[in-house]
Amino acid sequence: MYPLKRLTILCGHYGSGKTNVAVNIATELKKTRDTVTVADLDIVNPYFRTKDSAAYFEEQGIRLICSAYANSNVDIPALPQEMYALTDDRSMHAVLDIGGDDRGALVLGRLAPKILAEGDYEMLMVINCYRPLTRTPEEALEVMREIEAACSLKFTDIINNSNLGCETTADLVLDSFDYVDKLSEISGLPLWMHTVRADLVQQLHGCGRHIFPLYLQQKFFY
Repeated sequence: MYPLKRLTILCGHYGSGKTNVAVNIATELKKTRDTVTVADLDIVNPYFRTKDSAAYFEEQGIRLICSAYANSNVDIPALPQEMYALTDDRSMHAVLDIGGDDRGALVLGRLAPKILAEGDYEMLMVINCYRPLTRTPEEALEVMREIEAACSLKFTDIINNSNLGCETTADLVLDSFDYVDKLSEISGLPLWMHTVRADLVQQLHGCGRHIFPLYLQQKFFY
């Protein structure tokens, strides 16, 4: 995995797999950092949450910031007051899981001025080319621009998380490479890495790409 800035922000379309990627990046980050935080700022999707991994985070010594209503039957887009520690406490390294599309990115806009002032962040567009509404690189670029406008931050890199859940094969991953290459070209952003379910990594050995193995969050697939 590439070296990380203090804040690693994950955004993308609904169902792109941001949350599972966030869990895995935080786990990798904890190997080299003393203080790691995962912030679930998703007010859009109440089902796939980093809170599903709360017990795992506690075991790993990773702090979790999320809404008190996460994983409850209370549908309130409430944000934790703790989220302001993400910009105020510069001793922590944090992975931010932001809700789908521009609506979810509005939350990030509250933190944007301080994030920009510090300048120690990367904002990663998580792409799944097999999801509706991002079937083409041009559609994905449109989603990227909507998110940027909503949160007042610019993307710095792309993560290819193209998959079909438990039906994903190595060939499906390989077939996504041209898509993300085109998106990188038209957006002007570098491709950060390809995330691949861990049991498929060996089949992609020698593909010439930077592959990051994903271990699936217990409650869901991708």
